[in-house]
Amino acid sequence: MNVNLLKYNEHFEGAIKPEDCACLTNKDYNVFFKKKRGDDLPCFTIKADKDRQSFSMNTGYFIGVDWLEKNKSAIFIAPKLNTNKIEINFVRILFSSLKHSEVSKEIDELFEVKWDEPKITIEQKEDLLTPFLVIEFLGLLKNIVRKGLKKSYYKVEKNLNSRIKGKVLIAKTLKENLLQNKPLYTYCSYEEFGLNNKENRLLKKALTFIKRYLPTYAELGNSQDLQNTFNYINPAFDEVSEEIELNDIKHSKMNVFYKDYEQALKLAKLILRRFGYSITNTVKKQVNIPPFWIDMSKLFELYVLGLLKDRFNKQIKFHYSTYGNELDYLLNTPNYKMVIDAKYKLKYVDSRVHEDIRQVSGYARLKKVYRELNINTDSIIDCLIIHPDPENGYENLKEVNLKEAEIQDYNRIYKVGIKLPVV
Repeated sequence: MNVNLLKYNEHFEGAIKPEDCACLTNKDYNVFFKKKRGDDLPCFTIKADKDRQSFSMNTGYFIGVDWLEKNKSAIFIAPKLNTNKIEINFVRILFSSLKHSEVSKEIDELFEVKWDEPKITIEQKEDLLTPFLVIEFLGLLKNIVRKGLKKSYYKVEKNLNSRIKGKVLIAKTLKENLLQNKPLYTYCSYEEFGLNNKENRLLKKALTFIKRYLPTYAELGNSQDLQNTFNYINPAFDEVSEEIELNDIKHSKMNVFYKDYEQALKLAKLILRRFGYSITNTVKKQVNIPPFWIDMSKLFELYVLGLLKDRFNKQIKFHYSTYGNELDYLLNTPNYKMVIDAKYKLKYVDSRVHEDIRQVSGYARLKKVYRELNINTDSIIDCLIIHPDPENGYENLKEVNLKEAEIQDYNRIYKVGIKLPVV
């Protein structure tokens, strides 16, 4: 099947290439990212100009691949900033974002996969979904291993010699032992307590697929931090079998020990589903991917959280909620008492967005915020907007004066640009 694949970048706004216009037969196209909380957001919009011979497009803050017309044409949007065609190092951003436990609660908000739609064939280097799932999974698994794999009771079947334990499996004993002239053996079913439970076996199965996949994806294979993480995780599963029934993977509900397990098991299932439950699919140069979208604005928010946590640790509160409002971050230190917002917008490099400033200013007027920061209501609370700045931004926030750059025409509203990892 010959499918036309249109390739563009995030943050793109302008005319579609003439050769791509020939693939478009409708007047307009749009796809929305279905958010778990809040309103759905457009991944991209395409509109025909007056003559219907040309089209304009706005790609926004989402990366991924999706159908324009099923089995005819599709669109791939890559993680690149427009300025100097800088390509964002998607792998390093993901890996950095997973350093803090708050991120695991936000994973479901980061991506959407349309498993039931026809798959789209792309080059493996264009596959953003698989490294996303792999990195998220390894990050969660590292936290689990650090705490220790949970032990539990699980059923086993063994052919025991000259002894009986638990329940005797009569039919299997007759077929496999007595009819095979092995009268001293008995098949028994009983419970053992240990690491080799169904949950850990599912995690081990996904880990086996990842081990095969890592060297085939250049950006992952060259990541020393990622390899170190895998090497840290792998020995913890030495006593765990990777044998698990396909039916258990697809349909059964796992007993969840604690929060990290719930997300890790969910991601393990998605990884196995992504590879079609066949390990040979981990090394193909061309891959068949279901339509998917990743919210780069949300990922940027989590990346900024990591930078703030690196400096302020528990003094920074993430997603502080009050009366239907949810602040990105609330910083409370002797030197800084600020409402902080992360905006994945290049416009802040040399300009500002008044709507964003009004939003963060409104958060800073909430009485609950005054009480949390222990500030008199007669005072003005400082506000900060953190944004990407590919050329002059800071690589981290450890030594940065957060009040260094006041936004023009506004009182005590500041901005700080940060560099994103690039390829």
